[in-house]
Amino acid sequence: MSLGEIFVSEFIGTMLLIVLGVGVVANNLLTKNKGRGTGWLMINFGWGLAVFVGVYAAYKTGGHLNPAVTLGVLASGAEEYVPGVAVNFANTMVYIVAQFLGAFVGAIIAWLAYKQHYDEHENQPEILGTFATGPEIRNPLWNTLTEVIGTFVLVAWVLFNGGSPTTVGPLAVALVIVAIGASLGGPTGYAINPARDLGPRVAHAVLPIKGKGGSDWGYSWVPIVGPIIGGVLAGLIFGTGALNVLGM
Repeated sequence: MSLGEIFVSEFIGTMLLIVLGVGVVANNLLTKNKGRGTGWLMINFGWGLAVFVGVYAAYKTGGHLNPAVTLGVLASGAEEYVPGVAVNFANTMVYIVAQFLGAFVGAIIAWLAYKQHYDEHENQPEILGTFATGPEIRNPLWNTLTEVIGTFVLVAWVLFNGGSPTTVGPLAVALVIVAIGASLGGPTGYAINPARDLGPRVAHAVLPIKGKGGSDWGYSWVPIVGPIIGGVLAGLIFGTGALNVLGM
């Protein structure tokens, strides 16, 4: 698979993930939406199904959609991301760049779908909250730890699933996302994906959204650093060698 094919696969998959993910939060929070106030579980299921769609769209590259997954697989000692795509520097960078750009473009598309509702919404934190995550109790150390734990669960599951004889695919990872959101998502909004947070946060910063306020760059490192640590730890602990020892 060429670098261009890798880029297109991960870009499209991540773009669709963010269109639907940002969209479900906007539907839940913004003024005059039919889904306004439908709640946290609606957001959890919306993000889960967004992952389902994105993983299918990016099936050729394994549907990572997330630098923490890519780096977790790299840390696991795997030789290929998928058959025919070697784990090397060039391929890794293309995965990550495509994921960030796909997330940025996906957020812009979601904003276009809800443009009139953004124009009428006056709550600045909620406007930002449709794009990027933020903590309920701001403590960078604990917020980072929460993101580490949530991402560790995700990447560990990805590795177990890929190494098991019962690979169940995109629907299962969608349900894992719902489970992480329902169980661990409350403190920080569960970014568990650096691209998912940074791409839309940049979109929030550059889009002409009426009365949008700031993009909270002081917090922006947490949903980058936490997921990367969690993904790499999962890769190191549950890498290919460990899975072989466990008979998986």
